[in-house]
Amino acid sequence: QVQVVESGGGLVQPGGSLRLSCKASGFTFSTYALSWYRQAPGKERELVATISRLGVTTNYADSVKGRFTISRDNAASTAYLQMNNLKPEDAAVYYCYAKDMSTPWATKNYWGQGTQVTVSS
Repeated sequence: QVQVVESGGGLVQPGGSLRLSCKASGFTFSTYALSWYRQAPGKERELVATISRLGVTTNYADSVKGRFTISRDNAASTAYLQMNNLKPEDAAVYYCYAKDMSTPWATKNYWGQGTQVTVSS
């Protein structure tokens, strides 16, 4: 069975840090690009960061560049999102998304159920 499970969310004050984890199982993790998305109340889900299959390439939304770092450990089938200097506008449910990169038409992509990040004093 396929599982994508996020963890590490919680309540932090502005300026604080959190590290989110995304542990995957049931598929070949290293053939999937990993992304972190977030969705705040009343807003559409937005892409926060991506990392390529072997972790060579990363990309970030402008809003988090310089503050967030995405990484992955393929041996552990786990991706991470280190979030520093958190701002109230970062508050959202954060989702891990695994995209099959084996072919452009691959459809077996997986979403986690999300982990809540709250930034408040």
